[in-house]
Amino acid sequence: MIVVATLLAMLGQPAAARANAAIGTLLPVCIAPAQAGTIADVAAGRLTGDCRTEQTRFGEGDFWAIAPAVPARAAGSEPIDRVRIGSLWQESVSLFVLYADGHLVRIDADQRGISRRIQLGARVEFRLPLRAAAPAKLAWLVEGSANRRGILMGAELLSHDDSAHANLALGAMYALFAGLCIALIVYNLALWGALRHRFQLAYCLMVAMLLAYAGSSSGALAWLWPKIANNDRLRINYVTLAGAAAAALWFVRSFFEPRVFAGIVGKAIDVAIVLLAAAGLAFALGSHWWMREFDLAYTLSFGALLSLVPLVLWRAWRARSDYLWLFAIAWAAPVAMAALRVAHNLNWLDWSIWIDNSTLIAMAAEALLSSLAIAYRIRLLSDERDVALAQEVESRRLSEIDPLTGLLNRRAFLAGAIGRAGRQMLLLVDIDHFKRVNDAIGHDGGDEVLRVFARTLRQAAGDTTLVARLGGEEFALVADCGATLDPHMLIERLRLTRMPFDMRVTASIGLCSGPLATEADWKRLYQGADRALFEAKAQGRDRIRSADMLAAVA
Repeated sequence: MIVVATLLAMLGQPAAARANAAIGTLLPVCIAPAQAGTIADVAAGRLTGDCRTEQTRFGEGDFWAIAPAVPARAAGSEPIDRVRIGSLWQESVSLFVLYADGHLVRIDADQRGISRRIQLGARVEFRLPLRAAAPAKLAWLVEGSANRRGILMGAELLSHDDSAHANLALGAMYALFAGLCIALIVYNLALWGALRHRFQLAYCLMVAMLLAYAGSSSGALAWLWPKIANNDRLRINYVTLAGAAAAALWFVRSFFEPRVFAGIVGKAIDVAIVLLAAAGLAFALGSHWWMREFDLAYTLSFGALLSLVPLVLWRAWRARSDYLWLFAIAWAAPVAMAALRVAHNLNWLDWSIWIDNSTLIAMAAEALLSSLAIAYRIRLLSDERDVALAQEVESRRLSEIDPLTGLLNRRAFLAGAIGRAGRQMLLLVDIDHFKRVNDAIGHDGGDEVLRVFARTLRQAAGDTTLVARLGGEEFALVADCGATLDPHMLIERLRLTRMPFDMRVTASIGLCSGPLATEADWKRLYQGADRALFEAKAQGRDRIRSADMLAAVA
């Protein structure tokens, strides 16, 4: 929505105005050194200034910026009572208004005075006193100009309604951007709380720094804090933008798979993160003395960032990253706009309010697309997690299952049996003369007999009965005493089950009942059932013996 609104705002203006995003009437400005004359020389026309040389060629210092002619107001049109200029690095600006009747008005603004006049879009607005005579000439005395972008840029005349409409349109754009940022921060923090992926924190930091940058670079900060010096506001622009760029690199580093940043690429990204953060901090601390030098170093740090983009894309392609195309689509606009900003900062491109706000426009597009990229990334991570969980569940299941028969193994059987409430019935089942089976049909045949035997036990036991292979040809069953499991029916079913190679296979069963709440209970039950099983074997096999009956006979 922000991108569409911005484009509509641009396309809705005349072509000449779109060049500098003017709302009113653009004024050509000519430049002269301050020592070349006084306001009297300007008023008399003796000092007209240089209108052709690029402003940045004049270097830093104090200058006159002269608008040699002010267009006449059409009859019946709204009064033109304001003039706007771009916000640049300067100590003070004084506006001189020469009226057609010869009256001269001076309006002074130091850095705090500039902040009090800041409008949305970081445009400095001076109100012109209304007189019967119209303004004939405008001149600005700019003192302490660093002149990295220009001395006085984007001068335009406009009316009260023009000013209000400009603030309303830009306010809507910035509000949409702020709403988008806040929504993305809340959304990603909520996801981070659940998923704990590091790239979500990096993304939140990047968006938060962009939100802070938007608040400062839009001029909203000057509205909230009118006493802030304008150059300090510009310092905040530098710091927050550098922080956003460093956070963006951190996001990229944590968004891609670790293999993309193996070796020198990862080290280069780490160096670039430190370089960007240091450049922003150094500008904030040292620009009072060497603004032009620190600004150049700041610009070059962003150039270094841009030089890493092809390297990251190449490495991601070589590493067959799943996220390469997402990154390329989402970050195409920010990278292009960053390149425009670097070119403008190096004075290769003329000043424009859209270049000033290109970061917001590009990052709005990036935020919308990156939200889809993050959603896709999380989906892939969720799929990987689901596969890992499924594998873990399967591994646990396999660790509890006897691989030959599919029954519980001894460890899983004891874990499920010990602690069951109420009286329990333990059956130990042992195949009779199993060695003869192996001798007759081989070990493969014997394994098949064990599988058929286990399947029969499981089918006859019921859903609430635990069935396990304790080892070799010995099996165990635990069921509630009130269950429908009938040991006599079980042994009869084992007799009737058809075995491989038509082998006749029988089994002996030892049974014992009692509580099974503790490991001591298990030992008592097992010992009783084992004695009963031994008695069944001693009495000829293929039969059931109960420990309770043996105790009664004894």
